[in-house]
Amino acid sequence: MDIKLKQRIFEHISTAADQLGQDTYVIGGYVRDMLLNRRSKDIDIVTVGSGIDLAEKVAGLIKPKPKVNYFRNFGTAQLKYRNFEVEFVGARKESYRSNSRKPIVENGTIEDDQNRRDFTINALALGLNSYNFGKMTDPFNGINDLKSRIIKTPLNPDETFSDDPLRMLRAIRFSALLDFTIEAETLKAIAANNSRMRIVSAERITDELNKVIMADKPSIGFKLLEETGLLEIIFPELAGLKGVEVINGVGHKDNFYHTLEVLDGVAKDTDNLWLRWSALLHDIAKPVTKKFQEGQGWTFHSHNFAGTKMVPGIFRRMKLPMNEKMRYVQKIVKLHMRPIILSEEEVTDSAVRRLLFEAGDDIDDLMLLCEADITSKNPQKVRRYLKNFKIVRQKLKEIEVKDEIRNFQPPVSGELIMKTFNLPPCKEVGIIKNAIKEAILDGKIENNFDEAYSFMQKKAKELGL
Repeated sequence: MDIKLKQRIFEHISTAADQLGQDTYVIGGYVRDMLLNRRSKDIDIVTVGSGIDLAEKVAGLIKPKPKVNYFRNFGTAQLKYRNFEVEFVGARKESYRSNSRKPIVENGTIEDDQNRRDFTINALALGLNSYNFGKMTDPFNGINDLKSRIIKTPLNPDETFSDDPLRMLRAIRFSALLDFTIEAETLKAIAANNSRMRIVSAERITDELNKVIMADKPSIGFKLLEETGLLEIIFPELAGLKGVEVINGVGHKDNFYHTLEVLDGVAKDTDNLWLRWSALLHDIAKPVTKKFQEGQGWTFHSHNFAGTKMVPGIFRRMKLPMNEKMRYVQKIVKLHMRPIILSEEEVTDSAVRRLLFEAGDDIDDLMLLCEADITSKNPQKVRRYLKNFKIVRQKLKEIEVKDEIRNFQPPVSGELIMKTFNLPPCKEVGIIKNAIKEAILDGKIENNFDEAYSFMQKKAKELGL
């Protein structure tokens, strides 16, 4: 079905382009992904002339006529055709000023447009007019770079990255997503121009970073960010995890590479962007909590709690959502040590109840992260932890079925406490309500109304009510 739809789209574009007398091409990511046998729903069309006129003409050939969205300031238009998004733009050439990545744009030829592309593999174009339909235009040997799995710029990489520094992040993103190697001169130019990243907005940086995080193996991108010096600029807290300190011959593991192992481990099992962010941030406070204690070695006490406090600052600076997504990451960072501690000790019903209560519906995500967090090079230690995690998981299921703890609300409400003892809102109400919750979590009473009500009366008597 997709193949027939695409054929129909390109036939309509070809007809419209011929009617307008405009040389027209499909270019960039769609062509790249087609040659790599990767599915793509985004189709970029470049035409020597008005992209808006071409979009209007194409829309008029489609029944029913699709809505066209116009971006006249940029000379572009976009329409949706079934599952595909087609963007039309006039061919252009660009020049840049040193203090901005926003180009000065002029009308240009297809050659001008290919010259401004970021990488050779994104400069490939297929003709769509009747006289050149399907003919490849490849001025920079992009097909060879595709075959060799190489990322390189069409023109001088220093100029390419200085003009638009976001392209440095795009190079690393494509390397991570496609598992391509960045060509040596191109990589050297990223390192040489890394300070230019400071003129790029946080929103654009984070958009690229999220795409790196969503790669099948995100560590590829983060290692390149660190190697080129970009990480220190865009994510100094993560860069601060790198390195090993040794005192009296005792060192700790490199928490940067450990974090990347955990991120890769989580990425194998989930496409949840925010769980991947949780993996990236789970040890973020280790540098600020690190201490060396004689006879004990290195400690990172309460790094999970300190990390929870760091999350809002990182989200705010990176323009990440300051809403339930951030609170989810905070929760996972805060709780990530709990299952590990449980797996090292006797797994009591009370401890499992408390974990279920605090994690709620995110318990499965938390367990997934904690299992990925076991990155020891000692296979016996890994086997022991994973075996104990199975016990924890089984206990979680048993307690959940028996006690219905996940996201539970105490059976006796604050309103009922106030009504029963004729109390206004006061601290005694909170004390009684919290005591009921603790009694249920500790297994002193069952999670039902009758036992909770009886316990409420007992606690009120102790308080002299």
